[in-house]
Amino acid sequence: MEPDTGLNRTVLTEFILLGLVESEELRSVVFILFLFAYMVTVGGNLSILAAILVEPKLHTPMYFFLGNLSVLDIGCITVTVPPMLDRLLSHKRTISYGACISQLFFFHFLAGNDCFLLTAMAYDRFLAICRPLTYSLRMSQVIQRILVSVSWTCAFVNALTHTIALSTLNFCGPSEINHFYCDLPQLFQISCSSTQVNELVLFVAASILAGTPMVLIITSYTHVAAAVLRIHSVEGRKKAFSTCGSHLTVVCLFYGTGIFNYMRLGSVDASDKDKGVGVINTVINPMLNPLIYSLRNSDVQSVLWRVLVRK
Repeated sequence: MEPDTGLNRTVLTEFILLGLVESEELRSVVFILFLFAYMVTVGGNLSILAAILVEPKLHTPMYFFLGNLSVLDIGCITVTVPPMLDRLLSHKRTISYGACISQLFFFHFLAGNDCFLLTAMAYDRFLAICRPLTYSLRMSQVIQRILVSVSWTCAFVNALTHTIALSTLNFCGPSEINHFYCDLPQLFQISCSSTQVNELVLFVAASILAGTPMVLIITSYTHVAAAVLRIHSVEGRKKAFSTCGSHLTVVCLFYGTGIFNYMRLGSVDASDKDKGVGVINTVINPMLNPLIYSLRNSDVQSVLWRVLVRK
């Protein structure tokens, strides 16, 4: 938004989140659906974590990264959905400036971490299929921890950069955010300061911190596909592709919605579409991830079954 040249400005201390729906009947339906989605997501990801922890056969690099992804999914949905449920229950739509900025920071910290972690998982599949003889050396426990630590550090720096840049903006009205959680594009729209620098920072960060991992993932799977196609056994090809199919599905969902949301700024008309993308980012993706990985993985299925029936 361009800067407002008016002299009478009142700095806002809270915002109004308009949420997903207006009518009381639909608000009740949304509350029930999102509460159910939250419980399924947390339960599903905790089940994945439990399976990885109790089954020695799953103490491998791929499941180490998957466990970290489950932690991120729980965090991502917890940052956005419980506050929304609280507002639906209390019929309050306001959120303080500090709470809004905090929510934005943690959301970008956790979602940004996904970018790097999905890249590490693609690299793991590349080594396992294309460099099997040196896999244990190149993906040792030390390297696994380094990759995860770098992911968390880069995501923290990215989230902190956006948060600091946003804190330099003035908000003097309007106070209504056409979304159900605080995010950069919607806050840019209601700022009475110039957001050109912030939009440039977001575009550059998205290009580098999302574009680079995406290129690395595509490169890794190009090599994986070439290696798999050289396998003569049909059963061998099927097994190799099945280990990558779950990860590719998650990557497509994550990057597809992320590109739509952050590489397209300045469109007020797209606010309702942004809500739909926000639901996919914060609710659908975290809820589907444990289902995708467990349904396509017989090892996880068997362990989960043993955990559930306590055998």
